[in-house]
Amino acid sequence: MEKIEKIYKEKFKSPDINDLKIEFFNAKKDKHFKKIIDSLKFNDDYLMKYTSKLKQCAKEKENCEKCTGLNNCKNEVLGCVYSPVVLDDNLIFSHKICKYKKTFLDDIEYLKNSYIFSVPKEIRNAKMKDIYTDDKNRIEVIKWLTTFIKKYKKGEPVKGLYLNGNFGSGKSYLISAMINELIKSGYKGALVYYPEFLRSLKASFGKDFDEQFNYAKKADLLLLDDIGAENLTSWSRDEILGPILQYRMEEKLPCFFTSNLNLEELEEHLSKGSSGADFLKAKRIIERIKYLTDDISLISKNNRN
Repeated sequence: MEKIEKIYKEKFKSPDINDLKIEFFNAKKDKHFKKIIDSLKFNDDYLMKYTSKLKQCAKEKENCEKCTGLNNCKNEVLGCVYSPVVLDDNLIFSHKICKYKKTFLDDIEYLKNSYIFSVPKEIRNAKMKDIYTDDKNRIEVIKWLTTFIKKYKKGEPVKGLYLNGNFGSGKSYLISAMINELIKSGYKGALVYYPEFLRSLKASFGKDFDEQFNYAKKADLLLLDDIGAENLTSWSRDEILGPILQYRMEEKLPCFFTSNLNLEELEEHLSKGSSGADFLKAKRIIERIKYLTDDISLISKNNRN
């Protein structure tokens, strides 16, 4: 029995104070470790009790200095760094999120205010700060977008934008970047690839249809991307597009469009049918778009090549 007790005590006895001192003073040779303990203003006798935790803090701090993103995180908790904190003159340890995780969490929060339908990742992540300005043909559009943001945030009445131009000129990115900027300020926005949106609505029923249709209709800011590229039907024109535009006119909600067609060409597209009534309905749609938007053409190099 005495032998068992001796083994138990040997296994679970507290570390020798000399061993702690040796480990602590060896750890102080590391610049990251020393920087941390110098910032804490505790004496060595107190800090050496936390040597292993402080070593972990130092190692994770070093990892962060070399890190380029969440995908490369080497710390114990993804996107966090183990850090010492002084609370009521006592030392405690906690995980603090890094800049990459903060950005990730901010993006998740911002997505709560957005409805994104079938737009590419590049478009849904578009940012004003990433818009390149080398192409002088873009200057008018960029100025328009910047002015819109300022006026909209002040609550001034503003029109949306009908942005037409050649394929690959960056129309969708430009408007999406502006809407994303406002979504991050708390507004609700919808980025909708229009041809696929119509196909989805046609295949949905009841609650699913209502949710998709109403979000596009009622969002603070709406982008109908690539209008004119859809297969036209009287249903899509008269039961979907018309009511969306009418609602947004009545509620004074900004609406944005991108298209490879100018307004005259879009009117021709919308009037395809067998009767004179289709021409009248198309004209009515165009009048609503003109009421809701400024019209700008962007002719630029094809950035998708």
